[in-house]
Amino acid sequence: MKPLSPIGMLYGGITAARNALYNSGRLRSHDLGARTISIGNITTGGTGKTPLVALVSELLAENGERVCILTRGYGRANAAERVVVSDSETVLADAATGGDEPVELAERLLGKAVIIADRDRVAAAKFALQEFSPTVFVLDDGFQHRRAKRDVDIVCIDATNPFGNGEVIPAGPLRESLHNLKRAHAFVITRTEQADNTTEITAILNKHAPSAPVFYARTAIERIKPFHGTAASENLQYFAFCGIGNPGNFFRSLELNGIDIRGDRAFRDHSSYTVATIKELEAEAAKANANALITTAKDAVKLGKMAFSLPCMVAEIRLDVSPEPEFRSLILNG
Repeated sequence: MKPLSPIGMLYGGITAARNALYNSGRLRSHDLGARTISIGNITTGGTGKTPLVALVSELLAENGERVCILTRGYGRANAAERVVVSDSETVLADAATGGDEPVELAERLLGKAVIIADRDRVAAAKFALQEFSPTVFVLDDGFQHRRAKRDVDIVCIDATNPFGNGEVIPAGPLRESLHNLKRAHAFVITRTEQADNTTEITAILNKHAPSAPVFYARTAIERIKPFHGTAASENLQYFAFCGIGNPGNFFRSLELNGIDIRGDRAFRDHSSYTVATIKELEAEAAKANANALITTAKDAVKLGKMAFSLPCMVAEIRLDVSPEPEFRSLILNG
C-alpha cells in the first residue's frame, strides 16, 4: 500500500474529524420533519445511484406518498441558489440551472416527485414542507450529508469497481474510510450483471455492517426512444457517447442488451455539449460505420433541442433489485 500524499492525509483527517464530531453529538443532525430515506455511495464516480433514487421514489409514490427529492445538483450554473427543478407536475428548470441529474429525475418522475436542488438540504426540507407538504424525503447523494437525519440510509456499491484501490481521495476513489460503512442501514450492489464478485463484496459489507441487508441490482435497458427532433428507425448501428461518472459501464450495458455498438466516446461527467461537439460525434460515427447515435437520459437533458443529421436515440435504464419483496418492505416500512 502506497503512503498517502499530504493532500490525502489532510482530506482523510478532515473527514475523520467531521465524522467524530457527528458521532459524539458535537455536530448536530437535523430532523427534516418527514420520513427520510438517504441514497448515497462511499466512492466517487457513477455507482447507479440516480436510477436507484428514481426506483425508490416510484415505489413511494405508488404507495400514496408525497415524495420530495432533495439534491445538491452538481454541475449547475449557480450552486448557491435554491432551484425547484420540478413541482411534480412540471419540469421548471433545465440542466444548466437545475443540474443534469435532477432534470433527468424530474422528467422521469413527473406526477410522482417534487425535486429541489439546494446544497443546504436542511433548509431545502423546511422550504419543501411549507410549499409542498411532502410525507417523505429522498436524499440524493446523502451518505456524507450528515446534517440531515435519516430513517433509512442506503449505500450503493458498484460491482464493477466496488472500492477502487481502497484509498481515500485523492489517492483513490473513497470519499471516506470503509469502516464508516457501519453507518449504513442497507446496501445495494449495482451492475451485478457485469461482474461475478458479489460474494466477495457482500463479505466486506457484512464485516463493516453485519446487520445491514444487502440487495443486488441488475441494470436493464427499459426502452430506447428517439431524441427530440429525430425519428425512430430499424436496423441501426450505433455510435455511443456519454458524459457520466462511469461511461464504460454504460457502453457495456448497451452491448449486454444486444445493441449493435460500432464505436464510442466518453466525456467528463456533467459535460455540456455544443453544435461543434455534435458534428464531431457524427463524423466519428461515420468513420465507425455507424448510422445512428445513442446516449443516456442524463446526457439527453443537456442536449436541449440541438439538431442532428443522424438519428439520435436515448437509452432509458431501470434497476431490477432483488430480493424485491424485502427491498420494497425496507422502502415502504423500514
